[in-house]
Amino acid sequence: MAAGGLSAPLVLGCLLAVAVAGCFGASAVGRCGLLASAGAVALGVLAGLRRRRRGARQAGRVCVMVLGDVGRSPRMQYHAVSLSKHGHRVSFVGVCGTKPHQDVLGDEKIQIIPISEVKGLQVGPKILGYFTKVVVQSVQLLWVLLKIGAHSHVLMQNPPGLPSIAITWLVCSLQGSKFIIDWHNYGYTIMALSHGQSHPVVHVARWYEKVFGRSSHSNLCVTNAMKEDLQRNWKIKATTLYDRPPSLFKETPVQFQHDLFMRMAKLYLPFQSSMEPTGDHVELTAFTEHNTTSGVVQSLPGRPVLLLSSTSWTEDEDFSILLKALEDYEGFLNAGENLPSLVCVITGKGPQKEYYKKLINSRCFKHVKFCTPWLEAEDYPVMLGSADLGVCLHKSSSGLDLPMKVVDMFGCCLPVCAVHFQCLHELVKHEENGLIFHDSKDLAEQLKMLLCDFPSPQGKLAHLRRNLRASEQQRWDENWDQTVLPLLTDQCS
Repeated sequence: MAAGGLSAPLVLGCLLAVAVAGCFGASAVGRCGLLASAGAVALGVLAGLRRRRRGARQAGRVCVMVLGDVGRSPRMQYHAVSLSKHGHRVSFVGVCGTKPHQDVLGDEKIQIIPISEVKGLQVGPKILGYFTKVVVQSVQLLWVLLKIGAHSHVLMQNPPGLPSIAITWLVCSLQGSKFIIDWHNYGYTIMALSHGQSHPVVHVARWYEKVFGRSSHSNLCVTNAMKEDLQRNWKIKATTLYDRPPSLFKETPVQFQHDLFMRMAKLYLPFQSSMEPTGDHVELTAFTEHNTTSGVVQSLPGRPVLLLSSTSWTEDEDFSILLKALEDYEGFLNAGENLPSLVCVITGKGPQKEYYKKLINSRCFKHVKFCTPWLEAEDYPVMLGSADLGVCLHKSSSGLDLPMKVVDMFGCCLPVCAVHFQCLHELVKHEENGLIFHDSKDLAEQLKMLLCDFPSPQGKLAHLRRNLRASEQQRWDENWDQTVLPLLTDQCS
């Protein structure tokens, strides 16, 4: 297959040279010069092509890409919908795992282009697994991006950026497309969680992100702290696009809460009522009562608190902190404190979910019940809007990104207790829209303080919710139009 006069084998040869050199460098950092040499060859070949392919762009077509599950990439889904609203046709490249939001699936201007999830060899040395994964992903991405044709812009999420940054830069150079990276975090800092900061493969990953990250035409990032870090350490100029909740994240009316709870009760015991209905005309959940004759739906007096945390079940979220805090909370109740019981809903999918489910099941709680569902995209905002308190355990591997789960919670006027890290203050204002804790003891005391007079409208929890209601937060559409739309317009002019 030819791409504007350059054969795919030659393009692939340049790329594989980079991958092979990178793998040698991963096993012996001193040989990273091979990687630099191979990269220089590819840069030299493609620099001229960039100048020759300006006419290949197709105005009005934008490629949005994530080297991961489309359904679990909400920010990239929001990008796709915003682009469509402004008349662009969108090729959304990613893994078809969980179901995306209906706004994406139902938009005729958005086409999802599936790629396969690649794991590499599961036998032999780890470095061999990395190598095979990079090579297979490189071939797959190169084939898909060349096959779908030229776009005016390619907007790519990082992380994961290996090998997608290099491949995307390569294809954009061939086709004359503008390359935009949306920096959600740094991939090398996530790798360091499992390998350690000094591991050779982490050093190579950092070098890769720094060198190829500079190849983009524009950059977006999620915090001002990351913007400053990119400029200071890597000389990459970025524009901060804070995550903002779309309009579907809002407080849930009690009748819609009841509908969700009834469906949840069919699958999860904590949502089932422990009381018998007073008649055939009454529907009960653990939280709500519906009189089917009068149509009245109301919250039950003495109901438990609905505590919610959402997670990707990864190493940058330590759920043992929450478990220990809830053990202490249980201790407060056993000691005679006047506190409500809890239903703790932890929603999400990820590699450590089974580990923590076993840990939860090994504990004996009397006043705390757990539920770990995966919620569909349409149900997730309804659950957030029904909850009483959110808990966030995201610590950020780099200390420079902010948890989107808190953004969504604030959109639903849901107060949050969040674990402290470097730039959290850009989102959570202590004692204004939530509370910041440092360890399980802090969190237990905050739960006790917030819930001691639940559900009194005069309590601290109600005060935080009123502050969120009064804040009139900016929504995604307005934020995107102000920040990203001018960027696209300027580049097309």
